[in-house]
Amino acid sequence: MSSNVSDQSSAPQSPPPRLSQEDVADARARAQTTLPALLGRAWPIILANAAVPLLGLADTAIIGNTATTADLGAIALGALIFSFVYWSFGFLRMSTTGFVAAAAGADDNEELRAVLGRALCVALGLGFLIIIAQGPIAWVALEAFSASDQVERVTRGYFDLRIYGAPATLSLFVLMGVLIGLGLSKQLLVAQLFMNATNIALDLLFAGVYDMGAPGVAMGTAITEWLTLVLGLWLVVRALNARGRTPKFFVWPRIFEREALLGMLSSNLDIMIRTLVLIASFSFFADQSARYGEVVLASNHILLQLVSFAAFFLDGYAFVVEALVGKAKGAKHALLFELAVRQTTKLALATALALAILLFFAGAWLVSLLTDIAEVRAATAPFLGLAALYIAVSFAAFQLDGVFIGLGATRPMRNAALQAIVIYFAAWWFLAPAYGVAGLWGAMIIYVIARAATLWRYFPALLGGLQSEGSDPFSRG
Repeated sequence: MSSNVSDQSSAPQSPPPRLSQEDVADARARAQTTLPALLGRAWPIILANAAVPLLGLADTAIIGNTATTADLGAIALGALIFSFVYWSFGFLRMSTTGFVAAAAGADDNEELRAVLGRALCVALGLGFLIIIAQGPIAWVALEAFSASDQVERVTRGYFDLRIYGAPATLSLFVLMGVLIGLGLSKQLLVAQLFMNATNIALDLLFAGVYDMGAPGVAMGTAITEWLTLVLGLWLVVRALNARGRTPKFFVWPRIFEREALLGMLSSNLDIMIRTLVLIASFSFFADQSARYGEVVLASNHILLQLVSFAAFFLDGYAFVVEALVGKAKGAKHALLFELAVRQTTKLALATALALAILLFFAGAWLVSLLTDIAEVRAATAPFLGLAALYIAVSFAAFQLDGVFIGLGATRPMRNAALQAIVIYFAAWWFLAPAYGVAGLWGAMIIYVIARAATLWRYFPALLGGLQSEGSDPFSRG
């Protein structure tokens, strides 16, 4: 018996079967799309998103304790102006993510650097153009609001200083897109935390120690934007070099290839139109809220802040799916695409339902944290359920946005946005006269569903286009 065992143990073992490249790629796809792996990618993005409004609260707190009422009003008005201007250029982040993810999936390091170079050229060009056009921009912005002469004067001082951070801010959008496209969400969080900490420190120095008021906050913000740009460039260059060094970091002829440059500009224009339509829809909601009086305007504003809080979470999953489907497209890997969409959508749905339930049952308490005005609290109560319903159904629009951005399908996004806002206005026209504020919220719920439905109309054709490419594994069973 023992000799048989000895003979068997000493017999040569056959080598394990070698996995094909396709099997290895499938295994990697499954590993990247487990729920823990996706949550690991999403939570830094969620925290980075949440850090943005916290910075605004810090600015308000510093000015509120060190300066005048006019300075406080100028901070509010100035921040609103820059939010509108910069949000309009959010396409720099979104289009960059899709191009970077595709190049990363194709393992084309030279194209990765070319995407970065093209996007930075566009961002810096637009940023310096904003500085050149600062006079007309400030005049239009201030004319759009009915502020006192003193607040307008201080706001103009704030604007004239902060505007010099525009090239850095737009370039940071590009770097954010690169980090998200590469799946480096923790580096994104590092940059955002650095920006917040530096901005608060400089605000305290200029507005607190040197008593410069709102202009001091503007100066601190502009300096912070340029310092964060330096950090962001270092993080991105390090990440790209870690993927493989090249003799030259930028191959300038590759950056200025006519077709690639026109493709990026076309993509940016499509997303810009889509973003402006989105801004118009929320501006219309605010305008219609104001027509019901100050109390309704305030209550709807608070409810929208709670809805925006939910968006921090849903955006996290949307950003993750952007990177993964873009990588799947570049690598021509069907399983990664399928798993990325399916698994992130599960997380987004579960998160949206949890947040909706939280708002439905704890909404009154959350509202009480944001205001102590009894009338406003009372006005929010009847619409907490509608706001919760909006959150519950909104995940689909976020997810499909992420899929289309990751695939670079910007023209369908533009067309879907235009179709959805027509549905929104039609719903408002039918519902608001009969149901008042509830009708306004009903139209918003229909709108977010329409955003998903109009994108979904293009989804089969989008997949068909991917499958029609002869060597594309998207066509695999």
